[in-house]
Amino acid sequence: ELVWHPGESQADFGEADFLERGTRVRKKYLTLSFPYSNDSFTQVFGGETAECVCQGLKDIFAYIGGVPSVVVFDNATGVGRRIGEVIHEAELFSRMRAHYGFSVRFCNPESGHEKGNVEAKIGYTRRNLFVPEPMFDDIEDYNRALLPMHASKAQESHYKKLLPINELFEEDKRALLPLPRSPFDPVHYEYLKTDGYGKVRIDSRHYYSTSPAYAGQEVLVAIRAHSIDILDDHKRLVVRHSRVYGERRSDSCDYRTSLAVLMNNPGAWKNSGIREMVPDPLKTLMDRQERMELHATLRTMQRLSSEYGFEIALQALEEGVQRSRTSFHDAAILAARIAGYGLNMAPERGQDLHVYDEFLEGLEV
Repeated sequence: ELVWHPGESQADFGEADFLERGTRVRKKYLTLSFPYSNDSFTQVFGGETAECVCQGLKDIFAYIGGVPSVVVFDNATGVGRRIGEVIHEAELFSRMRAHYGFSVRFCNPESGHEKGNVEAKIGYTRRNLFVPEPMFDDIEDYNRALLPMHASKAQESHYKKLLPINELFEEDKRALLPLPRSPFDPVHYEYLKTDGYGKVRIDSRHYYSTSPAYAGQEVLVAIRAHSIDILDDHKRLVVRHSRVYGERRSDSCDYRTSLAVLMNNPGAWKNSGIREMVPDPLKTLMDRQERMELHATLRTMQRLSSEYGFEIALQALEEGVQRSRTSFHDAAILAARIAGYGLNMAPERGQDLHVYDEFLEGLEV
């Protein structure tokens, strides 16, 4: 049996199903365990990339207030692998390790006992935190709420030392390295050439829109665990997408980019990504519109989106269709109401002026 000292840790991924915005999806979760105390912490991601590992470790380190002296990894994680006596690390992970100052060990093949603690914690986390399936709309908000959820387990006694896990973890914490003064940004930058539609391809099968102006050009892309940022020549943000994982091809469209394309070519409406975002009966109406009418509706959608956001623009246009009021001015009034106080809220009654009426009635003219 291996001996583990305070401040040493193990890391590995498990997988579980989650309900993200109402849709069941299979996610990965990174667990960092401390064998000395048997405590652990978990963060959920779409994949097992170096960006996911670095983001998860960064957030866990910040939560526990320090850095483990060593992290033991499986030999197949996205941060690197061991081939014989040679270690091949991902460039992003190497930068993070240097920034935080911890050492790393990769398990030998067929040596699962080297990280048996984290494998047990992965199973515990799945059974106790992910059953029934957790529901969330924003994965980053969920991850922040997930960190304190291990506190209930930490109140239990260690299976062998018979002391509370949270007391033993205090010894782990005293052995942690201090956090660096400056934060680490777990991002990988890469210049990628866009296709004829202005899209870049990442992870061989996931496409992200930029802007029609960038079609066929190289753009700087900031790749993070949860997001893909497209930057201009001055490294200013052009558009941000949620990062997509999985084996199936995906196309992520930014509504601003797609609307700009459709404004120049309304004939592409029925094959556009924007059309898939538009609810019925608005979609049906736009399908039936002639080119000039469709162009006017798209222009209204674009103007309202720039002022109120895409979701409110769609709500206003959809409400306008139901009320047979589809002009720009009608839609603009509806959008302002939705953004301000909602469509179903009664107008404010204002001040009661009866007291002035009574006062004036008592005056002689």
